[in-house]
Amino acid sequence: MPAEGGPIRLLLCDDHEMVRTGLRTFLELQEGMAVVGEAASAEQALALIPRLAPDVVLMDLNLPGMPGVEAIRRIRADHPSVKVVALTSYAGEDSVLPAIRAGVSGYLLKDVGPAELAQALRSAHSGGSPLHPQVAATVLAQVAEPATRDPLTPRESEVLRLVARGLSNRLIARELALSEKTVKAHLSAIFTKLNVTDRTQAALYAVRTGLVVD
Repeated sequence: MPAEGGPIRLLLCDDHEMVRTGLRTFLELQEGMAVVGEAASAEQALALIPRLAPDVVLMDLNLPGMPGVEAIRRIRADHPSVKVVALTSYAGEDSVLPAIRAGVSGYLLKDVGPAELAQALRSAHSGGSPLHPQVAATVLAQVAEPATRDPLTPRESEVLRLVARGLSNRLIARELALSEKTVKAHLSAIFTKLNVTDRTQAALYAVRTGLVVD
């Protein structure tokens, strides 16, 4: 690891070379920062970390091969002193919340200004959790309204919708191009999440929540 008081060592991970080049050009002009390496995939980043010993990995989440969220999880498990800051185009909760649960230290969008990016990296390095305002709003909405969230995944909702319409497991499997075994697994998960014991109770939930309309 770098000596105390040395520059912040940065590893850039993005599958677009032009993006990495632009980031390197800007960040190397910043006082107290040093770009020690680049990676075009999560796998490359994971391989470089032990050798380059970065302080902060600036990582896109939409990467070829291993998803960025899985890479964050592995970095935090194998190299807990390394901070990971996401730099991506997606601010929806489907992207933000998994990254936060995986242990990301900061979450920025690619429209962030140069000065804000530099400040966010310094903040993450010193233990802060910089969030783009749009991302912060997503997180606050999740915290403020947990009870209103549908506990089911999109696929489970599709299965439940067809259950409420009276379709058998065989017809649901045909409709969704799934095996009957997979449909049964989804139903088991649905019953557990909704705390119900049969198809009728699950169907009533679907009607009550507007998943299906009479």
